[in-house]
Amino acid sequence: MRPPERFADLPGRSRVRWRGSAPAFVVLACLAGAAWPPLILTLPVWPPESWAPGPETDWRLIALAAGLLATPLALYLVARERDGRGRPDSRLGIVWRFLLYGGAAAAILQVATTLIVTVLGWFEAGGLAQAAGASETTVLIYGVGGLPLAMLVGVSYALWAGLCCAFIAFEAQPEVRDRPGLMGERG
Repeated sequence: MRPPERFADLPGRSRVRWRGSAPAFVVLACLAGAAWPPLILTLPVWPPESWAPGPETDWRLIALAAGLLATPLALYLVARERDGRGRPDSRLGIVWRFLLYGGAAAAILQVATTLIVTVLGWFEAGGLAQAAGASETTVLIYGVGGLPLAMLVGVSYALWAGLCCAFIAFEAQPEVRDRPGLMGERG
């Protein structure tokens, strides 16, 4: 097997465009991207004990709800960037954007969760020393221990969503041959 001679010859680097009837494929891509297999496959095997929203909600349901919101948002950000700069123009670029957005979203949500649980712990504390101890425990569990795990889950989820969106919502763009004198100078 010969190594690629150009950067554009690497896998995933071919140019893509929105698929023909974009709205239907975008909705399908968002639903497929939100249906991360580890969540979907484990829900029937280990059903959640609590389906109601609240502190006892299963983390898989929270992640599924976050995926249902984050996948269309990430695809919107990709579309906005494509309209402005023309990039990302390949499936690889789309997947990388999703990885970036997924890691950032997971970190932001975990930090927000840590702050909310910390503040709620202050109101349940009996005194200042108990509030400080609750804050320390919360930051250690949710911040220090939970942040790497949340980012790992977020990046894995984003990889799945990015692949689904890159292959369902986009199609390969036919290559246009440059005919001398017809396409002008590129700069």
